[in-house]
Amino acid sequence: MADEYRRIETKLVHSGEYPRYEGAVTTPIFQSAMFETYGGEGYHDIKYIRLNNTPNHDVLHKKLADVENAERALVASSGMAAITSTLLTLLHAGDHLLIQSTLYGGTDSFITDDIPGFGIEFDFIDPDDPGSWASKIKSNTKVIYVETISNPLIEVGDLKAVVEFAKANGLVSMIDNTFASPINYRPIEHGFDLSLHSCTKYLNGHSDIVGGAVIGGADLIARIKHKMDHLGCTLDPHACFLLQRGLKTLALRVRWQNESALRIAKFLEVHRSVGKVNYPGLESNLYYERARELFEGCGGMLSFEIAGDLGAVDRFMRKAKIPLIAPSLGGTESLLTRPAVTSHAGMSPADREKKGISDTLIRMSVGVESTDELIEDLDQALGG
Repeated sequence: MADEYRRIETKLVHSGEYPRYEGAVTTPIFQSAMFETYGGEGYHDIKYIRLNNTPNHDVLHKKLADVENAERALVASSGMAAITSTLLTLLHAGDHLLIQSTLYGGTDSFITDDIPGFGIEFDFIDPDDPGSWASKIKSNTKVIYVETISNPLIEVGDLKAVVEFAKANGLVSMIDNTFASPINYRPIEHGFDLSLHSCTKYLNGHSDIVGGAVIGGADLIARIKHKMDHLGCTLDPHACFLLQRGLKTLALRVRWQNESALRIAKFLEVHRSVGKVNYPGLESNLYYERARELFEGCGGMLSFEIAGDLGAVDRFMRKAKIPLIAPSLGGTESLLTRPAVTSHAGMSPADREKKGISDTLIRMSVGVESTDELIEDLDQALGG
């Protein structure tokens, strides 16, 4: 029946949910650790919560695969669980990884602090400079990893070149698609092998669960599931239920956030108290033309620098009344955070400076509040 669902809005509501259990319009929460089985199946096929294959998981797997037009999807206990288990599936001792230089802080810390302990080598690459990648590839390079929109500088790398480079060199291409969401960009359609998400963010959209997902070809996802089964990366059935519910409004939320973030970025760009705004929807932005070509919208994330020192930054954040000062992103409420003390606090000051993440950088996740009211509030917080 899912073959009848042609548009992403319909897939978000209905994919994976037919036939409906006992006619229930909403899939119930199957809060059972195990399910009756006679045996004879493979270990990874036994119905058991830790194996991510209860009815609540199955609905999500089908829905997420359909939404990104992929063969298969798999949810995990967090975005980091999806990222780490996928990397540890594809890379082994003696292998080499190419990875984007500016990353989510948790990913960066895993690469710099943990990956070497598994005997895996890595090199950072500039995603905007394809000509420099060939000098870093080795005979043991297996994976290239990038982010659709970088955290927290909101950069857009040459994603077309990443796909071409991966195919030409026999690499598995991985992309963290969290900031864009499938509404704005669907990596599998563009040739990426694997698309990853922190479902905590836009996919759920209500700031009440932690979850992750990896989406791609059936063979790769089967390998990753085996690794997750052993690492215990399962998503709880109640969290599955909340994620499934959140996904149904994804298109509505993200399209509003696209429009609102663009208006806010334009307001900040000309404000006398703001020095620089990072948002690819701005015509002045370095990545504007690339974003127009790749994306259906530029998302609800932006970052900016205000004039002054840390004291000025602190005063602004405390004077803002509508956005909450909190980490994470992608929910219905707008959030402000300083990456230097939250998402990227695990990096050394020198590494942050090298990557362009200043102590005064402010990241904003635009929610679904009134855009006019958000702009008025930011204006008063900046000193009018």
